[in-house]
Amino acid sequence: MDYEALLTRGKDLLPDEVAEGGRFEIPKVRGHLQGSKTVVNNWMEIAKALDRPPQHLLKYVQKALATPGEIIKQSVLFGSKVSSSKLNEKIEQYADELVFCKECGKPETQINKDDGVLYMSCQACGAKYPAKARI
Repeated sequence: MDYEALLTRGKDLLPDEVAEGGRFEIPKVRGHLQGSKTVVNNWMEIAKALDRPPQHLLKYVQKALATPGEIIKQSVLFGSKVSSSKLNEKIEQYADELVFCKECGKPETQINKDDGVLYMSCQACGAKYPAKARI
């Protein structure tokens, strides 16, 4: 067999999810305004996609937007009106700082605390470095 035939055969044998090479996507915020407050209904879904505790993500977004917020069941209630575009921007910022690996760019990272310092360790490439964001 020639190289091209082997390449085609190898690609045909790959599972669909690998063959597609799907890009990691953060779910967009779904919610509504409730008076002068903002309710985000899919907070747990977003935190699960990022593989981070919902409270950790909330703390970061609260600090970035300078607004109070609390988790109520599966939702988050922010104490002020916040646009979905602003929330999505802050969640993407969180992902850039505390989810995606600085070395390989993959989202398979974990946050660990060592001697009071937050460290990110990548499960894909093995990199370990201090997390920049202070929460």
